[in-house]
Amino acid sequence: MDASRAYQSLERGLRVIEAIADADGSATVSAIARKTGLPRSTAHHLLRALVEFGYLVQDEGTRTYMLSHKLFRLTGRTWTRGQLAEIAAPFLEELSRRTGEGTSLAVLRDGIVTVVAKREPEGPVRVVQEIGALRPVYCTAVGKALAAWLPARELEGIIRRSVFTRMTPNTITSAAALRLELAHIRASGFAFDNEEHSQGIRCLATPVRDHSGAIRASLCVVGPKNHLPRRRLPELRQALAAVASEFSARLGHTSIEGLRCSSTEKRVIAEPAALR
Repeated sequence: MDASRAYQSLERGLRVIEAIADADGSATVSAIARKTGLPRSTAHHLLRALVEFGYLVQDEGTRTYMLSHKLFRLTGRTWTRGQLAEIAAPFLEELSRRTGEGTSLAVLRDGIVTVVAKREPEGPVRVVQEIGALRPVYCTAVGKALAAWLPARELEGIIRRSVFTRMTPNTITSAAALRLELAHIRASGFAFDNEEHSQGIRCLATPVRDHSGAIRASLCVVGPKNHLPRRRLPELRQALAAVASEFSARLGHTSIEGLRCSSTEKRVIAEPAALR
C-alpha cells in the first residue's frame, strides 16, 4: 500500500470512529455511511477492521457498532450515562430473564445516585422504576454498592452530607451503622436493601467495574419482598455475579476479584446482615 492509500484508509477509519462518538458511542453501519459520506460497503469493511483491531465492538442483537474499552483506556475518558445505559441494555435483559425480576443500573456522580437504565420483568407484578430517578446512598442497594469501595475521603464526605431520614422501620439511620454495613458489603461483594428505602421492596446489587478496576455503576435485581425471600438470595447472587462479570468484561475489566468469594463469604452473602 502506497503512502496516499495508507493515509486515505487511516483518515476514513478515524472518521468512522468520530461518527460513532458523535452518535453517543453507538451507530449502525447505515448511519455511519450517511454520516461519513462513505459507500456502505466501504464503511462495513472499515468497521470490521476496527472491530478486529479492538477499537469497536458490535452488539450481536442490534448489530450496532460501539466504541470499545480500548479507546477509553487510551484516552483516559469514561463512559457517559447514556453510553452506559445503552451498553447495559442486553445485560439488564439477561439478568431479568435469569431471575424473573426487574433489573436496573445506577451510577454515582458527585455523591448522587441516579438510575440510568432499567428492565421491567414479565408478568403483572412489578416494581416501577424511573430512568433518572435519584436514590439515597445510605438506604438503597445500588447506592451502598457504589459507596462501599469509594476512597475514604470521598465516602466520609458523602456520609457527612447525608441526612439519615427514616424511610421505613428498616432504614439505616446513623453513620456508624452505614459504615458497618459497607464493611459487610466489601467482604461479600453484594449490597442488600431489605425494605430500607420502600416498604415491601427488596433489592440486591453488585458493582460493575471498568478496564481500570474502578467501579462505574451498580447492577441490581429488584422486586416485591415475597419475590426475593431469604431462600432465593444464593440463586439471585449467582445470577447477578455472572451478569455483572460479563458487563464488567464489556468495559474491559479482566479480573473480577470483587465477585469471587470463599465459602465463608458465600454464607455471608446467602444471609446478609440486614436479614440476620
